Amino acid sequence: MARRKLSHEGTLVLDSEGLTKLLNDHEPVVALVAEARKRGMEVVISALTIIEAAHSRTDQARLRWILSGLRIVPVGDEEARAASAMLIAAGLHGHKYAIDAAVAEMALRQQRPVVVLTSDLDDMAKLCGDRVRLVTV
Repeated sequence: MARRKLSHEGTLVLDSEGLTKLLNDHEPVVALVAEARKRGMEVVISALTIIEAAHSRTDQARLRWILSGLRIVPVGDEEARAASAMLIAAGLHGHKYAIDAAVAEMALRQQRPVVVLTSDLDDMAKLCGDRVRLVTV
């Protein structure tokens, strides 16, 4: 598989699927995260991503270890209001899109360029537009 090139500096954002694949040592995601770090990019997730990705079969020790190497961005009331406004602007609503909106809102506040590893390409494109680079995982 060809390795995708990432920009120098900036931020790499993982959504739930990105975090899950990193936890499961999915080679393309591990390679992208390693390349991002090599290029000086910060690797971040929304605090809500932890909730979405973790389940009863998640290796909690491995999760803690992976999270120790990421910056976890909290979601407060200001961020929640901004994410809600993004949902409305994109014509989306409800719990199906809530965490995607929080991740998108957080991604837009990060140091540019921003690359988002996501399994929800269509939803993230509606929320972020062309302000971030989306990479399917």
